[in-house]
Amino acid sequence: MTEAELARLLGGEHDAGNAIVEIHPGAGGLEAQDWAEMLLRMYLRWCERRGFRAELLEQQPGEGAGLKSATFTVEGPYAYGYLRPEAGIHRLVRISPFDANARRHTSFASVFVFPDIEEDIEVDIRDEDLRIDTYRSSGAGGQHVNKTDSAVRITHLPTGIVVSCQNERSQIQNRAKAMQILAARLAERQREERRKELERLSGEKREVGFGSQIRTYTLAPYQLVKDERTRYETGNVQAVIDGDLDGFIEAYLQWRRSGA
Repeated sequence: MTEAELARLLGGEHDAGNAIVEIHPGAGGLEAQDWAEMLLRMYLRWCERRGFRAELLEQQPGEGAGLKSATFTVEGPYAYGYLRPEAGIHRLVRISPFDANARRHTSFASVFVFPDIEEDIEVDIRDEDLRIDTYRSSGAGGQHVNKTDSAVRITHLPTGIVVSCQNERSQIQNRAKAMQILAARLAERQREERRKELERLSGEKREVGFGSQIRTYTLAPYQLVKDERTRYETGNVQAVIDGDLDGFIEAYLQWRRSGA
């Protein structure tokens, strides 16, 4: 599929813009945290392949391995349109590197994708609805890290949405970036509420599988990555883990266009 053909499938309201991506491990401790870190690496590699600019805004290391959360922005033509198919639960099946008995484990991690909206939608965020906490940045990031309480965590009390940013050099910059992410999250929440209301009014029924994965990555006892929505699959698991996602993205966009 050519770039022109692919672009024709990206006609969503915000598809042409930039994206904000969040990754969170599911239950399972080390296993899930390690899987979340693998997904972060996969998406950053995908960005490199496409020539997109990815900026890691927040990363909370896991207890012993992996990570508890990560947030990054992706800048490039149709970044949101390309990444939107990745939103959902990702399932990993493998022989655990943390299990001394070399048993097979299943891990889950959630990927959230939001359009990076700045001017085209208004979100009312009241100061009294916010709890703002500051803390010291952790992990790599230059000489300023761990010297001052520059990292910012903002909790939107009415919705419970929590966003963090620790990548910028000052608390003011981190707060501004965190507020931008919060606005994007709240805007996406508003759109989702509108979609649900339209579905209710139209009587439309959709099958909803709570906790169901959109894609399964199997490393043992065989090698296979399979999308549960489109049924697209490949046996080259390592290539996918290294960021070769275009086949899955194209298959999803065609599947969505066909109305399957």
